[in-house]
Amino acid sequence: MTGIGGEAGARAARSRALAVLRVRGRALGVALLPAAAEVILLTGGATGQFAGPGWDLARWIVGGFALVVLLAAAGVALVVARARPAETPTVPVPERAAPDLYRLVRDLAERLDVPAPSAIALTPDCDSWLEDRTHPAHGPPPREATGAPEVPGLAPAPGGAAPAPVLVIGSPFLWWMRVAELRAVLAPVVAGTGPSAQPDIAAARRFVRGLDAAVAVSATSGRCPLTRGVCGALGWVARVLLRACREHAVLMERGVAAAAAERAQSVDYGPRIVAQEQVGLAYAGWDRLLTRVALPAWRMGRWPSRLDAGVVAALTELSRRDRLAADGFTSRLGERPACDLLEEPGVADEAVSLLAARLFHGAPTGPGPQWSPVDWHAYPEEVVDRTWRAEAARLHRVLDGLPDRPPASGGATLARVLDHLAAPAEVPGTRVPEDDAPAVPPSTHTDPDDPDPTTERGSALAAGLSAELAREESTVPRGATASGLGRDPELWDEGALPLFPLQPPRTGRELLVAHVTAMVCCAAVDSAGAAPGLDWLDGPTLLLDGKRAADLGPRVLSLIEEGDQGPLRDWLAAAGIRPEKPVRLG
Repeated sequence: MTGIGGEAGARAARSRALAVLRVRGRALGVALLPAAAEVILLTGGATGQFAGPGWDLARWIVGGFALVVLLAAAGVALVVARARPAETPTVPVPERAAPDLYRLVRDLAERLDVPAPSAIALTPDCDSWLEDRTHPAHGPPPREATGAPEVPGLAPAPGGAAPAPVLVIGSPFLWWMRVAELRAVLAPVVAGTGPSAQPDIAAARRFVRGLDAAVAVSATSGRCPLTRGVCGALGWVARVLLRACREHAVLMERGVAAAAAERAQSVDYGPRIVAQEQVGLAYAGWDRLLTRVALPAWRMGRWPSRLDAGVVAALTELSRRDRLAADGFTSRLGERPACDLLEEPGVADEAVSLLAARLFHGAPTGPGPQWSPVDWHAYPEEVVDRTWRAEAARLHRVLDGLPDRPPASGGATLARVLDHLAAPAEVPGTRVPEDDAPAVPPSTHTDPDDPDPTTERGSALAAGLSAELAREESTVPRGATASGLGRDPELWDEGALPLFPLQPPRTGRELLVAHVTAMVCCAAVDSAGAAPGLDWLDGPTLLLDGKRAADLGPRVLSLIEEGDQGPLRDWLAAAGIRPEKPVRLG
């Protein structure tokens, strides 16, 4: 099999491809059975074997049924052949924007004796793969709204053969890895272009992708009842065929991967072992950067425009804290980073950063009044401080709306929040104790299995915060237009975004913890000279005398879970924070 190393994997892949094609052949055979029966009946009638009124009626019934089945089969086949297969949203990289990167990939393909990928694209994820975009429905990609140059369409390969797949590279790899490491990691991926030259595997892949696209077409909403019935039948047939060939398709791809990995062993095998360690590091840094740093900015309508550069900063900070990571990091400083293979790394980083916000948060496709980029040096002021102020303002709005709390007369103060959460719950029909009576402790949830323990007052405040936040989010428009990073507006279904949410919706208790912490930080900034800061591994942080305040969390939890404000009051006094002083909101 041309272009695939590893005889066992190659044979297994081709065998499973033939099994997939046999499923297609059986489906075609079933569709032709009524027509074959009609041919037999017509032949028997012409030769006088099947004569009489009964046989005439049978010929009409079978002929009508055969016509219906043939028309239905032709419709299914047309949809499977023409339906647009799923295409991963990526940032295309034209050759003129990365000639060195294309040269590296072509050299790899030449050494592996496989076809070179037809194009290169970047994805905001720690993964790399090959993606077939040869379907006619894909068409030539339009000019990207992000300002990236137009990427030429996939021209047919010499000799009329179909073009090779597109190589999709995880952008964190380019910024964190060295050139030699990237080359070693891409070797088994590039080796997978060989199956595109094997007709059986290519045909099986087209069939499976067509079935998957047909299922997606049948699931499209907003159709009339008659069309919904037709689409329902189409989806049923496509799903039956998918189930029939699913196991064969999975084993075919495993065989292809095994064969590609075996062929790639002849290229940079030693560096690949070291590079796999960097893959794990890049994934860890990317995950923490998205969840701890990028997500708070996205929620505030800001998108960090240099996420990949942030990965480098995060992993550099990790190397500073971890001695083992530091040893590996310092030994790599003298090597050329892989992002140097791009002519303009900053432009690519910005496009990937915007795509990450789109995929992981469901953000708009471009800048707007409520959606703008932010540089890392402005992050503490533009994101951290604004987040704290907004959450503090929301906390006091909800507090003002509670039936048992009069509006604040002395302004928005931290002391008001502390006193409310630490006060005993008011039970209808009971007398409030006199000043000389023993203090009634705040009522708390004592269920040991409760994952979110709070006082009764805390629960009411958390519920109010959840409702207020839901009202605010319902008034914020989602992505305005789908012409930005996708090849077609249909790829950007607003109801389906985000495609890969980073975290589940926050619970009421989590919202309460975040808002009380924000109120404490606002008081610290306004009354004690503290400052908002950015920790590359943990996200927004409070800086007291230039040092991170790492011991605030347990004190806030004591207040919320037990109604005990003592530990937090002591911490505030030690830091010189005045809870009775009004803070600036908004």
